[in-house]
Formats: sequence, C-alpha cells, structure tokens
Amino acid sequence: MGILGTMARNLDTIVGPGVLLLYPLYASMRAIESPSTLDDQQWLTYWVLYSFTALFELSCYKILAWFPIWPYMKLVFCLWLVLPMFNGAAYIYENYVRQYVKHIGSYYGNSKYPEVQKKVLQMMSLDARKAVERYIDTYGSDAFERVVKAADREASRH
Repeated sequence: MGILGTMARNLDTIVGPGVLLLYPLYASMRAIESPSTLDDQQWLTYWVLYSFTALFELSCYKILAWFPIWPYMKLVFCLWLVLPMFNGAAYIYENYVRQYVKHIGSYYGNSKYPEVQKKVLQMMSLDARKAVERYIDTYGSDAFERVVKAADREASRH
C-alpha cells in the first residue's frame, strides 16, 4: 500500500507535466500543421487559460499553500481543458471569451469603417471578418458596398 499511497498523494506531480505540458505541446504542434483553424482555437485558448492559471498560482501561492487540494483541482481543471472528449478550452472560448473579443473588436479594430459595415462585420466569424477587412483594405469600402448590394439583390430574387 505504500507505493500506491505515495503515487495517489503525488498524482499531480506524476501526471501533471504530461497532461499540462507535454500533450498540449504535441497537440499544438499538430494544430499548427493542420489546415483547420478549430484546433488552433482550442490550443491557443488552452495556453491562454493555462497562463492565467499559472499567474494566479504565482500570485496567490501563500494562500494556495493552505489548500492541499489545490494541485488536484488544477489537475482536474486542466484535464477538462485538454482532453478531446471535453474540449474545455474551446467551450470557454465559445461561451465566454468570444463575446468579449467581438465587443472589443467593435470598438477597437473597426473604427475606420462606416456604421453599416461595422454591423455586418460584427455578425461574422473572426475568420470571415479578417477576410472582409482584407478585401476592404485592398479594394476599398465602395467595392464592399457593391458586393453587399449585389448579395442583397441576389437574396431577394430567391
């Protein structure tokens, strides 16, 4: 029972580095090489959340030392973030972070566009927004207006 007890007490130090660092590192490198942006979102969000967790831990280490369950809570939270069956990082991004990114983008990145174009850009995904912003920067906002009007005419025909 001594070996199993020791392993159970130190589960966070045995499993932690593999779950918190090695697997996410490997998955991040695979995401960089894949053409899909969904896995990029998962792993970028994971690294941001892991960084916040590390900053929290560094800032509050004296308080956290009083909670012996903290390392296990961190391990469970990071397992939820990492494991593909949960995709916790993507969940947090979609349900919490994305609304703030859109809100900030409406004030920060799109101030050079007319109000009508801002509304159209806010309704798009981040990838589509980037493509439209590149189009507007390349061809001008008048060309974008013509595209939108042509799309409206085409939509009204059907």
